[in-house]
Amino acid sequence: MRFVADLHIHSKYSRATSPQTDLEHLSAWAKIKGIKVLATGDFTHPIWFKELQEKLMESESGLYKLRSGDNGTRFILSSEISCIYKKNNRVRKIHILVLAPNFEVVKKINVKLNAIGNLKSDGRPILGLDAKELAKIIFSASQDCLVIPGHIWTPWFSLFGSKSGFDKIEDCFEEITPQIYALETGLSSDPQMNWQLSALDRFALVSNSDSHSPEKIGREANVFNTNLSYLAIVEALKAKDPKKFLFTVEFFPEEGKYHFDGHRVCNIVFNPEQTKKAGGICPVCKKPLVVGVSNRVIELADRPLGYKPENAIDYKSIVPLKEVISEVLGVGPHSKQVSIKYEEMIKKYGSELSILLEIPISELEKTVPSQIAKAIDLMRQGKVKVNPGFDGVYGKIHILEDEDKNSKQKQPKLFDNDF
Repeated sequence: MRFVADLHIHSKYSRATSPQTDLEHLSAWAKIKGIKVLATGDFTHPIWFKELQEKLMESESGLYKLRSGDNGTRFILSSEISCIYKKNNRVRKIHILVLAPNFEVVKKINVKLNAIGNLKSDGRPILGLDAKELAKIIFSASQDCLVIPGHIWTPWFSLFGSKSGFDKIEDCFEEITPQIYALETGLSSDPQMNWQLSALDRFALVSNSDSHSPEKIGREANVFNTNLSYLAIVEALKAKDPKKFLFTVEFFPEEGKYHFDGHRVCNIVFNPEQTKKAGGICPVCKKPLVVGVSNRVIELADRPLGYKPENAIDYKSIVPLKEVISEVLGVGPHSKQVSIKYEEMIKKYGSELSILLEIPISELEKTVPSQIAKAIDLMRQGKVKVNPGFDGVYGKIHILEDEDKNSKQKQPKLFDNDF
């Protein structure tokens, strides 16, 4: 069975999340987005975990559905944990994604972690725990768990981050390293960037939304062709089997908010070469620049960009549909005009990801404004322009030339109102 899975999100009990990030809204948006398997997020939080147990029931093995209002969405038990600790004379800040096969295993994990830190404080708890020791605790609860270092390149909280990370995965996980099978690339990098490091060849590179609101789920995701079960997903990742783990759905990495180097408060954005010329110092405030993902990948790379390892899992890059419509209309992505067009397209074609990735352009041209079909076609070809993100600021995508926007040509019947 072919399906899309987003394995990393957060609940309403994490900081800076939407209050609508509950199971009901998540399930509804998963259907809209085209996601079959969605992470629960935050299973370490006691109130959220209680809700999960009350509202979910096992469907397929290791996957869960809503007890009431089931629309076909399946949930997989997940959580992200922030490990902040000192190792090799440096403070390390590593985010770890955990997948678990059932509620009983989660209970074992939560009992052990509750003895170490306050799980009530945040959906993504901060623990003064070595990432290696966390992995040991997770695997002691069940060998079927999956431990995935999260968004591995972002500067502040990641395995390879410029501010607090390591240069080698073995330096972080030591003897536990062979039990780590997957790495999350994060919004600011894509598989092609990661293929520059031969040390990552054995790992499955996964992509997830890390969403803090229901509408943002699926902005990155994974496409599988397996039986619908927890273990089938885990085994596809462990084997890195391209027949079962088909491809990842990616942001254009330049759109990620840590792709380039810079200083947000000084409005300085540099590519790696510019940072090198500046000696890593902001020309405005004279403080060190925040070194982003692109620079950090180059620092550790032992291959040129463009190299593709044998049996590498492929990927497809997308721009969220509302952003595509927004650019064509020349209004904000949260405007009423964009929402109307978005809802009409979802009603016609079923899901956002099917529109962005699967529906033939010739079919779209029959039913949507020609500029939207053209923009989706260009996106599929990778023909986009991006002002890269830096120091917490998202990049800005441009697909169409100015003359292609807001033209008042006749529109297909799906859209009754002009724009």
